[in-house]
Amino acid sequence: MCGIAGVLDGEVSARPMIEALTHRGPDGVRVEDRPGASLAHARLSIIDLEGGWQPLHAAGGTVIGNGEIYNYVELTEQFGLAGDLATGSDFEPLLHLYEKEGPAAFRRLRGMYAFCLIGADGRTWLARDPFGIKPLYVMELETGLAFASQPRAFLDAGLAPREMREAPARELLAFSYTLGEETIFPGVRRLAPGEICEVADGRIVSRQVRSALPAPGVRRAPTDEQALIGRLDAVLEDSVRVHQRSDVPYGLFLSGGIDSAAVATLMARLKERPVTAFTCGFEAPGARDERGQAERVARALDLDWREIRFGEEDFWSLLPGVAAALDDPTADYATLPTYKLAAAARGTLTVVLTGEGGDELFGGYGRYRRALRPAWLGGRAAEPRPDDPAPLERWRAQAKAPPGLTRLQQAQYADIATWLPNDLLTKLDRCLMAHGLEGRTPFLDPEVAAFAFPLPDRFKVRGRYGKWLVRKWLEGACPAAEPWARKQGFTVPVGAWVAPRAEAIAARIGDVAAVRRLMSAEAAAAAIRSGEASKAWPLLFFALWSLIHLEDAAPAQALEALAGTI
Repeated sequence: MCGIAGVLDGEVSARPMIEALTHRGPDGVRVEDRPGASLAHARLSIIDLEGGWQPLHAAGGTVIGNGEIYNYVELTEQFGLAGDLATGSDFEPLLHLYEKEGPAAFRRLRGMYAFCLIGADGRTWLARDPFGIKPLYVMELETGLAFASQPRAFLDAGLAPREMREAPARELLAFSYTLGEETIFPGVRRLAPGEICEVADGRIVSRQVRSALPAPGVRRAPTDEQALIGRLDAVLEDSVRVHQRSDVPYGLFLSGGIDSAAVATLMARLKERPVTAFTCGFEAPGARDERGQAERVARALDLDWREIRFGEEDFWSLLPGVAAALDDPTADYATLPTYKLAAAARGTLTVVLTGEGGDELFGGYGRYRRALRPAWLGGRAAEPRPDDPAPLERWRAQAKAPPGLTRLQQAQYADIATWLPNDLLTKLDRCLMAHGLEGRTPFLDPEVAAFAFPLPDRFKVRGRYGKWLVRKWLEGACPAAEPWARKQGFTVPVGAWVAPRAEAIAARIGDVAAVRRLMSAEAAAAAIRSGEASKAWPLLFFALWSLIHLEDAAPAQALEALAGTI
């Protein structure tokens, strides 16, 4: 996990950009200025601690990358590269593969990555992994093309103005995340998940997209339940095994849910080193708290379990840092405990495995079950229901599934195309990288997706249960996880914590310039006073975010301007 930045065919250096990303690479920064390119890399050392520095040169080419290529060992063996390698870096085999196959080599990668590769053939490429686990942003300059791991690199280097596009801001209030490739900052674009771009003369000249999911109907799984459970076991174990490749300490974030319990079960089985697990619980009356369930799993698996508590004081003290970290904004309240977990894990761990992606691939959400019911039983489409219809139409356009999918697969596809990369994975990346941690997601693996997505619907959703097959497997693999117990869900009691300061915030929020572009001061105050967390929280986050990222206010002062002295 690192930060990368560069300028291709331009006239400026990437050094000011990478200086904004040193939190992503606390182990050191290297900048290389060469004809036609300025490349910069801030390193968090994970694999080959001594030899893995970038920019990395091999086979006549150059690469800088963020993330991990998990199958570098298998690729080295398959193509007989061992004698050609000068380092143990997971990125060096990519350069040798590119020499052999050109851009076709990119489709062999199994991992989470964003990289810039300049080949011996003189061609330049930018690429992002198919699920969009690792971020990559681009910006066209007067001369050249700039790219970076986060938008703040463009802002802090003075390449992009601190201005706001209104449509993404409205999406943020409607969905808690923004849609598509165009970010909230004018001129700053995300590479789409799986996008592979060729750059020539400072402009993108071609694009292709590598899908995270198998083509409809191409690969159907067998329908015998016991055979599927055995196959699931093998597929998940293999994914966790390669996700544990690391030369530094790793562990996991353990909730009381199915997905992280599955990851914990397999980490404990493989047990290449003692498994450390961190769990966050909420100190608030009536808050949903799964620490008890997480502790039962940890004890059953003999994990080194660490309990982290999150209360009202944490909410207000950490909120400015969270808003500052989320330069590409998501108003998901789960950012708050994720941020505190990362702070607690720092110093003990460098790599953290998590359960993101299990719901999307195996059919875990209640909205999927509702989508399968007839209307007379309360069924409805698995889509958001914002008050403003314009963001919903944009969401539908991005979420539109290819033909040949079942209703359940269409709902899964929509989430994988929208909120997974732009909410859940953005949250994970920014909150962990703010503390110099690498987050890994074993469910979001090409082999897991190839197994899970084509499963017949009945092995995902059955009755009131989602993730049917994962539950059946976990029933035998880790009974302590209680896979058939009713899931409490992950709800942060932000409404209760905002309420005591609602009047103070309501009196000030209309003074924020970005808020006034979207609504009147009276409407903003009414949303804060409403007591509805779904209205008050996104607006509070957006106002704080805008003060920090658009008006360049210091985080603590931004919160004081909104809520008074805490």
